[in-house]
Amino acid sequence: MERKALGKGLGALIPEKSIDGATVRKEEIVYAQIGQIKPNPFQPREDFDQQGIDELTQSIKEKGVIQPLLVRRRGDTYELIAGERRLRAATALGVNEIPVIVREVSDQDSLELALIENIQRENLNPIEEAHAYQHLMDKFNITQEKISTAVGKARVSITNTLRLLKLPHEIQMEMKKGRISFAHGRALLEVDDANQQRRLAQEIISKGLSVRELENLLKSRRPKQIKRNIGPGQRDPMVAILEEQLRHALATKVRISKRKKRGHINIEFYSPQDLQRIVSIIKPQAPADKEEN
Repeated sequence: MERKALGKGLGALIPEKSIDGATVRKEEIVYAQIGQIKPNPFQPREDFDQQGIDELTQSIKEKGVIQPLLVRRRGDTYELIAGERRLRAATALGVNEIPVIVREVSDQDSLELALIENIQRENLNPIEEAHAYQHLMDKFNITQEKISTAVGKARVSITNTLRLLKLPHEIQMEMKKGRISFAHGRALLEVDDANQQRRLAQEIISKGLSVRELENLLKSRRPKQIKRNIGPGQRDPMVAILEEQLRHALATKVRISKRKKRGHINIEFYSPQDLQRIVSIIKPQAPADKEEN
């Protein structure tokens, strides 16, 4: 049975939030039977650190559940939105009741709220974060711009996180384990050959390379252009500079191929939303952008 529990003080821990222009209303905090609470099918976190849960279990044992879980109703049960670590810890202790905030939200809102909580607590590794963004884009057709607004991160940060999913699966797994950092992953994306990316990843792990050391290693292995006169097969240094400027402006890979007075620019994109983002940067006054705004 539900019973009224805590006052407005704890309710203020999860403030009202606007999603797509609609305000999510704060709900009354109640106690719910722990067996009534089902896992969140949209939980963005894929791996849970057992040591962290053990520490949280000890904290709950000493002080109780200080912050309520966020849930939504599902018939006679509740579906968890945010707070799975607290739920796991309380379950391990054999707690019968736990404070919850009940909100009526959509599947999309449930994923967004779970994602926001994990990001704000810095619990997600970069690959889990990238998968969550990709899921929002694929399932709910959410743009990177809207994700940026929802999670409070710059759009270029969302783009760079999504690009990590281009790395080989083995490297993604090492990033999930924390043996390769986000910054390492970004540097590896500058290498086109997947096998070379794998070899470099092993060097990062075996030699404990810092990001700066990895970047210096990549520079040392790039072909050096010594001749001033540009012949067949050599690249114009100005073209390389322009490529770098475009990469920075568009937050994606750019390749310029130049032959005498002609050539072409190859700009990579990773989803329909990413393509629209790039188009909006190149042509801000596009009719599609006006309609969306």
